[in-house]
Amino acid sequence: MKAEQTASGASAAESPDPRAGARADMRLMRSLMVGIFILMAAAALYLARAFFMPVMLAFLLALTLTPIVRFLRKRGIPEVISATLLVLFSIFVFASAGYLLSGPVIDLINNSYSIGQQLTERLAPFRRPLERTMDLAHQLEALTETSQEPGVQRVAVAPSGMLSSAASNILEAGTSITIVFVLSLFLLASGTLFYEKIVQSFTSMTQKKRALRVVYDVEREISHYLLTVSIINVSLGTVIGLGLWGLGMPNPLVWGATAALFNFLPYVGALMTILLVAIIALISFDTIAYALLAPAFVLLCDIVEGQLVTPMVVGRRLEINAVAIFIAIAFWSWLWGFVGALMAVPLLVVIKVFCDHFESLRPVGNFLAAQQSMAIEEEPAENNHKS
Repeated sequence: MKAEQTASGASAAESPDPRAGARADMRLMRSLMVGIFILMAAAALYLARAFFMPVMLAFLLALTLTPIVRFLRKRGIPEVISATLLVLFSIFVFASAGYLLSGPVIDLINNSYSIGQQLTERLAPFRRPLERTMDLAHQLEALTETSQEPGVQRVAVAPSGMLSSAASNILEAGTSITIVFVLSLFLLASGTLFYEKIVQSFTSMTQKKRALRVVYDVEREISHYLLTVSIINVSLGTVIGLGLWGLGMPNPLVWGATAALFNFLPYVGALMTILLVAIIALISFDTIAYALLAPAFVLLCDIVEGQLVTPMVVGRRLEINAVAIFIAIAFWSWLWGFVGALMAVPLLVVIKVFCDHFESLRPVGNFLAAQQSMAIEEEPAENNHKS
């Protein structure tokens, strides 16, 4: 009898638990649904980028200016007045920068061919080791052209509708810019209305308190980060512009503005700025040794900003690892072009801060965090365990 009971117990233990299988199926189904949702969201962002891009830019601009609005509200200035003044000031700054930079930028674009020729002549001594490879490439190209049938003619299709396409692009850009500033004005002037609507969507008081705490924490962290990084980038552009002006670089205002704008792209933006400054310096100065001073100065400024100023002011806690930054820049530049690349890192910080406030999403925030911030966060836990 005991043997039969033992055998029946062993067979019951060996038989699969139907509840465990159901839970595994539910987890698999949930993972598939999350994957499908991510793919559909990416497709929607790509297909409807004319709508989503200005909306996200408006939210980022509103988050950047929120600390100033809150500071002025504590001084007795209503949100409507401060938001209107800040948005009008932002429009004035962007319009003035566009007007001042349009002339030099257009000249650089028009002279791009001559700049390329001058750069080629300047770098001619360094190209001698590559002349054989270039000659071989030209010979292969000539063989390819001669191998074509004699009766075949090349047909060049002239682009049509260039004026209408340019007018359409200008109209689309103007509409997007208008949406950005108007929507950011409404977001800033609404005050706490947006938070009240979020709290009202929950029923229990515990959920209301938690939602309000999460929303305020995320908004405070992101607004502080965006405003601080914007001030740092403008300061970096000012220092680089003044330094290049002192070295005698042409159009130092353009390169200062370029450094400030490209610095929103960590690593990639600094490399692009150094490369552009090096090209213009090589064709502008007589000696190569003096021409290298300009990109060296930009490199020094980027190192000081990236390794000392930003970590000290912003803090290590909001740092993102380099792999996640490169993936985000590649993804958003593919999705929305250069504007998407500029928004990649701020959106990544938004995702990280939001994930850090939810237990189920903390692995994602931990993956996005830099190694320094992870080490700082792990040390207290180890010390508490030892104590």
